[in-house]
Amino acid sequence: MTVILSSFLTFTGVVTNMVKSREWSRKTREEVITLHRKGNGYKKIAKMLNIPRETIGSIIRKFKAKGTVETLPGRGRKKMLTSTAVHYLKRRVEKSPHVTAEELRKDLSDVGTEVSAQTIRRTLRNEGLHARTPRRTPLLSPKNKKSRLQYAKSHVDKPQKFWDSVLWTDETKLELFGPMDQRYVWRRKNKAYEEKNTLPTVKHGGGSIMLWGCFASAGTGKLQRVQGTMNSLQYQEILDDNVMQSVTNLRLGRRWIFQQDNDPKHTSKSTRAWLQIKGWNILEWPSQSPDLNPIENLWWDLKKAVAVRKPKNVTELEAFAHDEWAKIPVDRCKTLVSSYASRLKAVITVKGCCTKY
Repeated sequence: MTVILSSFLTFTGVVTNMVKSREWSRKTREEVITLHRKGNGYKKIAKMLNIPRETIGSIIRKFKAKGTVETLPGRGRKKMLTSTAVHYLKRRVEKSPHVTAEELRKDLSDVGTEVSAQTIRRTLRNEGLHARTPRRTPLLSPKNKKSRLQYAKSHVDKPQKFWDSVLWTDETKLELFGPMDQRYVWRRKNKAYEEKNTLPTVKHGGGSIMLWGCFASAGTGKLQRVQGTMNSLQYQEILDDNVMQSVTNLRLGRRWIFQQDNDPKHTSKSTRAWLQIKGWNILEWPSQSPDLNPIENLWWDLKKAVAVRKPKNVTELEAFAHDEWAKIPVDRCKTLVSSYASRLKAVITVKGCCTKY
């Protein structure tokens, strides 16, 4: 790395920080010169423009010496890194986004350029590169990417009528004091542990529930709590109790399509046999693809809405979940489904990798 960096950074300069005085506008400086030419003295001009007398003198002396009121080259704080060094930093972080500012500082130090990690962070921010918490995404194998890409290409041209007939389903976990319950507190330094400034927590999140739900372009369908650990048999019972009622309520018609992910209990031998008996039209689904299921967006909406209500126990958690699920606007559901082609195009663009959805 040192050898490569040495050849890349042909010259990197570090200069002493200079204190920069206030720079008056060109219009103001021109007014000073105009008033001076009319015979006004320094003191009078300073009073007229509300500018220090010393500054008036400086502007006039500069004009007499240089014949201009323009800002001359060389004014202001000098850059601590040359354009070559900045170019190196940009290339480095774009190629290796997980590299730290301290590692970059050491790289520069190895070739004789001593700057702080903070200077590197500031330089990269000025170039539009900001340190951010990385988004967590499913681990995709080459096989997963190929499957996702194939799914996207084979479905991207489906008419909107096709997607409007899909019943999207999934499970999610709702915690009593989960990650959605984010709060802030205004406090003074060293007062973090005063009782009024703390947020009491309960070990293991204070309880949680697992929910199965479904929705379509026409709105949200049934929502049911999963008791205990769900296995294939319980999954089939949930589908039996909720799917057809949701299809009827949402008026999906006789050509409706059932969507589920590739969870083992969804694809077990007994579940596959059960679905075959039902005769439902199953939407093929690529593994590791939560970003392709728009119900994930509704789960996010649900968790935020429930967190705002601050349930005190699991009973309230479940009650609030059912209440907020029913409140999700039909327009929200319709928008998610009507834009589904955009998800597929995004997958194609990134060649099967994860998308922002």
